[in-house]
Amino acid sequence: AAAGPRARCGGAAAAVALRVVLLLGAVLGSARAAVYFQEQFLDGGSNWQKRWMNSEYKPDLGKFKLAAGKFYGDPVRDKGLQTSENSKFYAISSRFKPFSNKGKTLVIQYTVKHEQKIDCGGGYIKIFSSNLDQKNLSGDSHYYIMFGPDICGSETKKVHVILNYKNKPHPIKKQIRCKVDGYTHLYTLIIRPDQTYEVKIDNEVAASGNLEDDLDFLPPRKINDPAVKKPSDWDDRIQIDDPNDIKPEDWDEPEYIMDTSAEKPEDWDDSVNGEWSYPVVKNPLYRGEWKPRQIDNPNYRGVWPHPQIDNPNYSPDYSIYSYENISIIGLDIWQVRAGTIFDNFLITDDEDYAEDFGDETWGETKGPEKEMNIKQTEEEQERERVTEEKYFEQRLKKKLKERRKSQKDRVMRNPIKKEEL
Repeated sequence: AAAGPRARCGGAAAAVALRVVLLLGAVLGSARAAVYFQEQFLDGGSNWQKRWMNSEYKPDLGKFKLAAGKFYGDPVRDKGLQTSENSKFYAISSRFKPFSNKGKTLVIQYTVKHEQKIDCGGGYIKIFSSNLDQKNLSGDSHYYIMFGPDICGSETKKVHVILNYKNKPHPIKKQIRCKVDGYTHLYTLIIRPDQTYEVKIDNEVAASGNLEDDLDFLPPRKINDPAVKKPSDWDDRIQIDDPNDIKPEDWDEPEYIMDTSAEKPEDWDDSVNGEWSYPVVKNPLYRGEWKPRQIDNPNYRGVWPHPQIDNPNYSPDYSIYSYENISIIGLDIWQVRAGTIFDNFLITDDEDYAEDFGDETWGETKGPEKEMNIKQTEEEQERERVTEEKYFEQRLKKKLKERRKSQKDRVMRNPIKKEEL
């Protein structure tokens, strides 16, 4: 049964109250959080170009435009920076007040949408220090952090996490798979002062761990003891030759033999071509080099556990996670097929604020975006079906017309006499 007016009124009031609570929580959360950078392109028009600077390091760089794409959840909220030219390098950046994440959590978050279902190209961002020359931003520019999806062919579909340490980039050793559909997805990187990290996709943890363990910043804590060697009687062979297996007497056959069934060509001239001989062909009886079959080694003792000692070259560093003068966020990518949209950029020190921000942006528009795409796909399929039906209908009419004309022509060529009729 349908709810009465009072029930509907009560439900509406509850929804308004819940909205107020959520807004109040967001306000209180933003008061606690340090938001270093936030960009949603909500002012539209060309205002974003005052905040973002295009690189000029080469004259034929691809151009960004502000767009929500072919399908979206909200025509205003889903507008972002979209690549617009195929097979181009892109380089653009935005500057904000410098800060250090020393002693603080660092959260880097944004949304990326490959609505063109990209076949090869980057969707990652880079974080730079304040001394970056934005007009000369390129792939050679020194960066602090590189984070986000990268897709190329069937093999490369991963999320990059590359951190700079002592002027050298260190990629994460874990494989993190990115999203490959055409919808908008939320990517979040969290780096904490205890040197742990998290990578979240759509506000769900995709990878986590310790920076020192998962990136090769430092030499290993332990190394094999160079003074100790594996005992000479340690057998670590899993399988061995079967001593009872004997090579068959008829095994040895030459790999190639002469084809005695061949005949000397009639036009063969020995004085010109040399003395004719039978051609050599592959021997069908050849079985290759004989090897005894393998059996389990009864003396197998497993992998020898090499004793380890403390690495004298190891020195702990508890500042791996921190950077000074973080001040610029940029896109420095290559794309074969353009159309990717970057939006909802956020750099903060509050994990909860970032999660709420993701839910209030991507979280609220992802459903309508998918619904719009499904509807467009269904409409396109219907148009294709109608077009195909019209095509076959026209072909059928044309064939019928040609058949009638052919029959009429035959009648005109062979008139029937009255007597025959």
